[in-house]
Amino acid sequence: MKKDDCIFCRIANGEIGSNTVYEDEDFRVILDLNPGSKGHMLILPKEHFDDLFELSDEYAQKLMLVAKKVGLAARKALCADGINLVQNNGEAAGQTVKHFHMHVIPRYEGDDKGMVNWTPHDSDPEEQKRIEEAIRKQL
Repeated sequence: MKKDDCIFCRIANGEIGSNTVYEDEDFRVILDLNPGSKGHMLILPKEHFDDLFELSDEYAQKLMLVAKKVGLAARKALCADGINLVQNNGEAAGQTVKHFHMHVIPRYEGDDKGMVNWTPHDSDPEEQKRIEEAIRKQL
């Protein structure tokens, strides 16, 4: 079900025009209007989900097949050297639109890789063990 006040629902369902590179019954893949690189795409579900945790397992599987398909097409068509798949959940993680979407970002040798980056740091083995146990309990 789409939400009338959601911009991504309106784009995904064709109410607002976009540069659509792929579409099927569940998804529309568009070129990002503010791309991080040449060929940066967004995979938009036609159904509204706030974030990843609202997707069914079946829907998530379909999404990954679409990401694989359009990522491979971009790699071939644009001679990309790599592809980032980026998906943010929650404001603290960088989600700016409350409609699940996945970025497919072609990467090129020598481009600014700072877009998807973090600073690695040493970990405490005892803390790692506590974290492992806490997460395992939730599974």
